[in-house]
Amino acid sequence: MTLAVTYDLWGFLTENWELLLRGFGRTIKVSVIAVVGSFVIGLVLGAARAHRVPVVSQIAAVYVEVVRNTPILVQIFFLYFGLGQFEVTRFDVFTVAWLSITIWGAAFNTENFRAGFEAVPYRFREAGLALGFSRIATFFNVTLPIGGRIALPSSINTYIAVVKNTALLYVIAYEELTTTAFQIQALTLETLEAFTLLGIVYLVLVWSLSAGIRLLESHLALPEAR
Repeated sequence: MTLAVTYDLWGFLTENWELLLRGFGRTIKVSVIAVVGSFVIGLVLGAARAHRVPVVSQIAAVYVEVVRNTPILVQIFFLYFGLGQFEVTRFDVFTVAWLSITIWGAAFNTENFRAGFEAVPYRFREAGLALGFSRIATFFNVTLPIGGRIALPSSINTYIAVVKNTALLYVIAYEELTTTAFQIQALTLETLEAFTLLGIVYLVLVWSLSAGIRLLESHLALPEAR
């Protein structure tokens, strides 16, 4: 007796494209929020750490160490299930989805920006102060334009990881692309088709994001790096 194995990726896509498209839309939604959030939070906390802002710098350091040294799955479960045990308002699944990925990405981006800002030669900042700029004005006119460019390559890796980590949201049944594909696969038993499609979509999505940021990186490159 032989077992016939069929493989029809196109048929899988055409039969389930509406569900997959909705899941893809949710993946994009969470990814955009998390990328923007990790950029803003990382920029602010990275600046605070690089300039040794009292209290804020210490809090940021603890936050970075906790997040970077614990698995993201633990963080997702803690936000979704754990907070309720401490009589904290329980978040809905969408809030946990974007918040958990944002918190993770922001911790890594904090270190990216901190390293970028600290790499700016002190003489540049000193020149800004000598021109009459305040410390805040020196940051925005000298440290940020240079340090932000230095931090960009490492930030690219963080943004890519943020997008890929949205696939882990299946553990709380948030119906993004991976969860949707799992659900369809459970009903149709088309496992190979489901995972092949997931691989192709994430490959194209992440490659497009990487290519876009690389173009931005080349456009913003410091003169001596071009």
